[in-house]
This record gives sequence, structure tokens and C-alpha cells, in this order.
Amino acid sequence: MHNEAGGRGEAGARGNILLVDDDKSILRTFRYCLEDAGYAVSTAQTGEQARSRAYAAVFDSCFLDLNLGDESGLDLLPQLREIAPWMRVVMATAQSDVGTAVRAIQAGAVDYLVKPCSPEQLRLSAEKQVQTRHLELRLQQLEADAGLTDRGDLASANPAMSAVVQMAKQVASTDANILILGESGTGKGMLARAIHMWSARAKAGFVTINCPSLSAELLESELFGHQKGAFTGATESTEGRVSQANGGTLFLDEIGDFPLALQPKLLRFIQDKEYERVGDPKSRTADVRIIAAMNRDLEEMVKAKTFREDLYYRLNVISLMLPPLRERPEDIAPLAQSFLARYVKAYRRPASRFSDEAMQVLKKYIWPGNVRELQNVVERVSIICDVPEVQPSHLGLGDTSGDRATRPRAGDHLSISELERAHITALIANADSLDEAAKLLGIDVSTLYRKRKQYGI
Repeated sequence: MHNEAGGRGEAGARGNILLVDDDKSILRTFRYCLEDAGYAVSTAQTGEQARSRAYAAVFDSCFLDLNLGDESGLDLLPQLREIAPWMRVVMATAQSDVGTAVRAIQAGAVDYLVKPCSPEQLRLSAEKQVQTRHLELRLQQLEADAGLTDRGDLASANPAMSAVVQMAKQVASTDANILILGESGTGKGMLARAIHMWSARAKAGFVTINCPSLSAELLESELFGHQKGAFTGATESTEGRVSQANGGTLFLDEIGDFPLALQPKLLRFIQDKEYERVGDPKSRTADVRIIAAMNRDLEEMVKAKTFREDLYYRLNVISLMLPPLRERPEDIAPLAQSFLARYVKAYRRPASRFSDEAMQVLKKYIWPGNVRELQNVVERVSIICDVPEVQPSHLGLGDTSGDRATRPRAGDHLSISELERAHITALIANADSLDEAAKLLGIDVSTLYRKRKQYGI
């Protein structure tokens, strides 16, 4: 497990720790103690080595000696904080005066360890810092994923959907890259997260990159991180999503929109697990499983030369196709009831069930926005319904008479306002955010808000 030259360490380690001390015997003692406790450890005896280790790998915590020969740990500390602002640094020294401790905390240390210390003290300190770092990552994930559905929504009575979920469970235990295909709103992100949770990587991060939302320059920085000063506005170094996902899963949503100019760098990372931050030539490595999703035909994009063929084959080791909700009508009722139970509990509202008439409306509607649209409709219903039983009037889906409802289209006997309302409603149901919907409509967000208010969307 020991990595003298630096590196992320083993994927199964409890955490990744950098030890910086000019005393070889202390380094050896600390290293053995922490490795026995299950941590991946790298060591450095000088400031130059420490900076090199921090540049080349991602560490959860660092134990930094106050006196490094002719160097001071207090001088090195802000440099390490600049290189890796997420790394939790503990100052370790034989001096126990309060003034030194205060200066260390002011310089960015999170704790102060007095040597000599017992193995138990060292292990407790390491456990505290690594757990805190992992909690920070977990909080970032929860904030990023707020509002997403859970894996229980993958349960299905539809044979095609059940087959996809079963295949996903089988391949989850491998490290094979997976490509998830399907219309917008079918649950591609939810399935990707489920695969991560079913895998041996579940304790590490699940990190999402939304490819259409960023320019090529910003996407590279978001993906691989950047060095301080790499471009205007880069006021501090960032680790990037690849580093955050180390040991876990990186989900590339709408991979077809990944910039063609940046695709060689993604291909290299997938093949070699190596990358560089923007503005920094040093190569880094990360152990990441790739799951990509797409609602368009990637094969056609390859033929059109808008997507690299070699990258496509690297991503498409396992392909999973999610059926649209209109092809799995037997799932509409249980999904709707599940969403309703969740939202009325969250909003403390009285609705507890759908009337037979309301459920018939749900079953007849074609759901162009798939599960996401159903979820949005039920969330709205849970808020506006002030009686125990949801009625058709609460749904706001209009007339769904006939075998299956269809979306209004150009040429139908509709007014311009009716057609506009239907178009905006469908786009909002399919978009990940109002900003994205406004962009697709070619209007600004404030105009979209006015339209929603005008049409009661």
C-alpha cells in the first residue's frame, strides 16, 4: 500500500494521507501505523518533495512537520493549501507552545499534533480528518443531487425496463464503462447512480458532469481542474471532477455534446487514467469508472464526424437502453403514487391518493417528458391539492380523451397561444433546468417566467 513517490493509493483504502517530515524514522513509524489502520500513505522529506506529491495526487489529509531542516512547515503550509485547498493539513511538531499552534491554524492548518504521540493519537487524528473530508464530499454530492429520485423508482413491472435494470445490476460489479441511452427524462442519471451504489465503488464519490452546460474551456477546467492563475478569474487551484470521483464513478451526462476539440483528452484519460490540470503540465492519475448518457444517436454522430469513433467504442463497452414511459404504461400508477407519497410528506400536504378518474388521465397521457415530467406533475399536484383525493382538475394535463393523448403540433386546429403553451410545457418537462429550457426556446429566463405565469404552467 505504501507509495513513496506519491499517488492516489489503492481504491479500497480508508483514505489517502501525505506525511511530510525530515526525520526518516518518524516517517517510517507514522507510515506503518497509518497503513496498518488501512490508509494509503505517501511520504516526503522536503518542501520540494511535498509540493511535488501534492501536485501529482489527491490527498484527503496531510501531516506536516513544523521544522523541515532549513525550511519551516509554516512557510510550506500556505503553498500546500494553494496547490490543494481541499486537503486537510495537521501540523505535527515537538513544540507545544500556544503561539506556534495559533500561527499554524492561522496559516490554514485544521489541527495541531504534538510529537512524540502515541499510535492511537495519530490514528484518531487521521480518522477525524479523513472522515471530515469524506463528509465534505458527501455534502457536495447531496447538494448537487438535490431533487433527484432514488433507486426505488427503478422498480418496474415492464419486462423491457426490468431487463435493463437486471443487466445494470450484473455489470455494476465490474469496472466496465457503460453507455446509457434513452429519451430525456427516462431516468438515465438515476440508473447511473444506482449502478454506482450497486458497485464496489459505492463508498467513493459519484460525480456528475453535464456536458451541454459548459463551453469547451470551462468544461476542461471543471473536468480536470485548473492551477491558480491559469486563466482570468482562476483565483485559486481546483481539483476538478475527475479528482473528486477518484475511486468512484464519473457520470458524463449528454456525452454527445462533449466538445470535439476536448475529446482526445477524455480518450487519453479513459485509456491511461492520466490527465493534466489546466495551466499545469504535471501529469496526474485517477482511478475512475466512466458512465456516460445520451438521448441522441451517437452512431450517427460518429458517421457525421462530430464524435470520435475511438472514444465511442471506449465508452460503449456496455450499452443500456431505457424505454420511454409511454412504452411502460403499467409503471405509471405505481410511480405516480410513489411520487405523491414522497412530496406530500415533504410539503406536509393532505393529498394521499389519486381518484380513479385522475389515474385514468395519468394513464392516457403520452408523457413526452417521460418519468421526469410525471414527477414534476405530481410534485405540483402535491402542492396545490388541498383535499385527500387528487382529481383530474388538479393535474393540469388538459383533455386526454381517446386511446392515448398526443402533443399538439403545427397544423392542428389550435390558436398560436395554445400551441405556444404546449411547446413551452413540453420543453420544461424535458429540460434539466429553466435556464436550459429558456436557451432551447431562444428567450431569456425572465421572459420564460412571464410565459409560465401567463399560461399557468
